[in-house]
Amino acid sequence: MIANEQLRSTDILSREKILSDYRLAFESRQVSLLGRRDVMGGRAKFGIFGDGKELAQMAAAHAFERGDFRSGYYRDQTFVAALGELRWSEFFAQLYAHTDIEADPNTAGRSMNGHYATRWLDEQGLWRNQTELFNSVCDISPTAGQIPRALGLAYASKLFRENVDLSELTKFSRNGNEIVFATIGDASTSQGMFWETMNAAGVLQVPLLTSVWDDGYGISVPVEYQTVKGSISKALAGFQRDADDKGFEIFTVKGWDYVALLETYQQAAHICRTEHVPVLVHVQELTQPQGHSSSGSHERYKSKERLDWEAEHDCNRIFRQWILENGYATNEELEVIEAEAKQTAKKARLDAWNAFQESMKSDFDEAINLLQQAARHNAKSAELMAVREELRKTFTPVRRDAVAAVRKALRIMRTDTSAARQRLQAWLDRTNAENNDRYNSHLYSESPDSPMLIEGVPAQYTDESVAVDGYLLLQRYFDNLFARDPRVVALGEDVGKIGDVNQGFAGLQEKYGEIRITDTGIRETTIIGQGIGLAMRGLRPIVEIQYFDYVYYTLATLTDDLATLLYRTKGGQKAPLIIRTRGHRLEGIWHSGSPMGAMLGSLRGLHVLVPRNMTQAAGFYNTLIKGDDPALLIESLNGYRLKELLPDNLAEFYLPLGVPETLRSGSDVTVVTYGSMCRLVMEAAAQLAQMGISIEVIDVQTLLPFDVHHSIIESIKKTNRVLFADEDVPGGASAYMMQQVVEKQNAYHYLDSAPRTLSAKAHRTPYGSDGDYFSKPNVDDIIETIYAIMSEAEPDRFPKI
Repeated sequence: MIANEQLRSTDILSREKILSDYRLAFESRQVSLLGRRDVMGGRAKFGIFGDGKELAQMAAAHAFERGDFRSGYYRDQTFVAALGELRWSEFFAQLYAHTDIEADPNTAGRSMNGHYATRWLDEQGLWRNQTELFNSVCDISPTAGQIPRALGLAYASKLFRENVDLSELTKFSRNGNEIVFATIGDASTSQGMFWETMNAAGVLQVPLLTSVWDDGYGISVPVEYQTVKGSISKALAGFQRDADDKGFEIFTVKGWDYVALLETYQQAAHICRTEHVPVLVHVQELTQPQGHSSSGSHERYKSKERLDWEAEHDCNRIFRQWILENGYATNEELEVIEAEAKQTAKKARLDAWNAFQESMKSDFDEAINLLQQAARHNAKSAELMAVREELRKTFTPVRRDAVAAVRKALRIMRTDTSAARQRLQAWLDRTNAENNDRYNSHLYSESPDSPMLIEGVPAQYTDESVAVDGYLLLQRYFDNLFARDPRVVALGEDVGKIGDVNQGFAGLQEKYGEIRITDTGIRETTIIGQGIGLAMRGLRPIVEIQYFDYVYYTLATLTDDLATLLYRTKGGQKAPLIIRTRGHRLEGIWHSGSPMGAMLGSLRGLHVLVPRNMTQAAGFYNTLIKGDDPALLIESLNGYRLKELLPDNLAEFYLPLGVPETLRSGSDVTVVTYGSMCRLVMEAAAQLAQMGISIEVIDVQTLLPFDVHHSIIESIKKTNRVLFADEDVPGGASAYMMQQVVEKQNAYHYLDSAPRTLSAKAHRTPYGSDGDYFSKPNVDDIIETIYAIMSEAEPDRFPKI
């Protein structure tokens, strides 16, 4: 930077503002240093900080307006603080995992430090006015994981600007003028998520301003191993727009150049906001004074020359020098600011630590006291006092220490019926309930709009009701949905012009316009990201993953971001996205269609719905649109050409979540199944009836949630035998259903035969109809499995086949 260079952005900065920025940059550096010290000293488990990025983040914050969004990663502390959205006491509270929302309003201690989230939802879980807020989407740690949803947040601005029917949604947009500031470390730009998003943003032309913080390394790996040409801006040069082709604007700027940073971000934000053109700002020559994180030292992999260079190019150091050279302050004035900033950081740290300890003190003290009372006049007094003393001497105790001590004492006193033991048990019951709220709440919506609160309204039919193909029923349903709710948009591969591969949207793009029913490229991860961002901004997207198998492309985004969003913000943010796909009974290794176990293990936080036909699918779509949780709905691929009666109340009937339906009553064996397997089991039931075996067929309908009223146990009380049938791999969804019923509902009390599962083979389905027959449960398998259960129970009546 040239000495005595004059600021051209005089409308942005004054001497007062320059010194205010210096104060904030210095404070931010101090909290980084103190934060690492706390980790090394045992006060916190892990730390990762934004030191070395202070100037660039302040410059970006100066261009940020109310209603804008930041979709970033865990080094953006200066950015968020510059917006006035982070107090340093909150920074330390998050580092200590303080579970009080007042102390850590970002995540209530549920995410590690550096994860910032604006509370868009009020105490009831209902939307606040986003246009009045400086919005930060809750950061996630998986590298580049924050980028797909940024596309959707920016795409929402495009929809709000171009779709006049959304003009009444004033809580979410001011005519689409909001832009999205995505931030990412340079090494993470090597991830496919980044490249897919950049391409999609260029195609869609959305107001996405992506900042790449480039400090030359990805942990220990230098940039020449990360990026072609050693520069992400050079690598993306082909994305640069010109007079003939749409694309990006690309800026490069040094991370220590205060004036250039301010001017770059003002220009970038102006282009992004007014023209809805994506912009990449490559911020170069940044440093990382404390290394990557508290897990190790960068001296292990950086040369002395590199470390000397980083010390010389530290952005705060150069900013200080520039202030002095340009006469904005004297050295003495800056020393006063620095001393005050150090005190501010230390006080915030002390206040946060004291508040964290105080939040646990009453429970801790009460446990100590109750343990001492329990030890008095007790035959095992010595053991109980030893437990008390171990707890009393615990260095920096946390909640688990007191709980573990009381549980141990209760085990020691297991034969005791004294009042002292009862008081210990009461303490444990109370704290367990409180800790359940602290650590286990908000996996799903707890708002008045929760889909779990929506009562069922059955489908209605008359003598005039007509039978139509399943795909025509869905066409009619989606037509009605789009007509009545302007918030609903659909997007995915082949959804628009041809109306999806199975014609559920046929003709609807022509009727409602491309802005609402939109084709996308073959890019499943960012289809999900688009949907997440739209749902975060008050719209009701239905995004399509063409076949269930392709969900694997999206799994990281689904499980790391969408499924955890409500939980990791303790009810502060939500994204009620509906993912529509199709599967079951597919033929071919890459279209086997039933990886349910993978979803059940990965997607807690989403509802997983498995309707057996298109009527049931429509009922679930009604429930989901009315609710505010995200969900994955898998339609049965072989049901689109099957006839179904068209309900007269297609738009008004609702299927409750977690409520199985009994398709056939029986007395010998209960069969629990779902999806396309229902049709096969019903066919087997008819043949088994001719053999003298009566089976009760239960369609669970939803796997997450599963049988919330424990109705399946009532069937087992009657039949005393159960088979769980599905087409996932062994130990997948069938084992999950068994655990839910046999263990959770205590069905083992009523079983006269061992519970059985019937699943597909351990491999994927080979190509061809024979592959399907020999790989997945078929009618013959179902019949013979159930017959074998009865043969074991009554061999004389049912001899072995």
